[in-house]
Amino acid sequence: MSITINIYYKGNKAEDAAAFAEEMERSGIADRIRAEEGNLRYEYFLPLYGEKTVLLIDSWKDQAALDLHHSSPMMREIAALREKYDLHMKVERYFSDDTEPNDKRFVRE
Repeated sequence: MSITINIYYKGNKAEDAAAFAEEMERSGIADRIRAEEGNLRYEYFLPLYGEKTVLLIDSWKDQAALDLHHSSPMMREIAALREKYDLHMKVERYFSDDTEPNDKRFVRE
C-alpha cells in the first residue's frame, strides 16, 4: 500500500509559493527527495489562474519510507525554506489499495 500526500502551499503574496517550489528545484532539494529510497513521486503543480497556492504531490512506497524521509536532516532545509517564504500548508493523505478499479473503462490512455 503506497501513500500519496497532497500538500497545498500558500503564501501571503501571490508569488511566494511558486518561488518556494522554484527554489526547491533549483537548490537540488527536490531531486534529493526523489532519489530517496521509497519515494515514488515528488512533483509541484502551479495553478492555471493566478492563485497563491502551489500543489505538491508526494508519494511514498509505505509509511516506513515516509518516516525515514521525515527524520532526515533535509527536513530542516525544507522547513527553513517554508519559513523564508512564510508559507502555510493544507495536507491531504491518500492510501492506495491492491484492488483493481472497475472504472478503467472511463480512462483514455
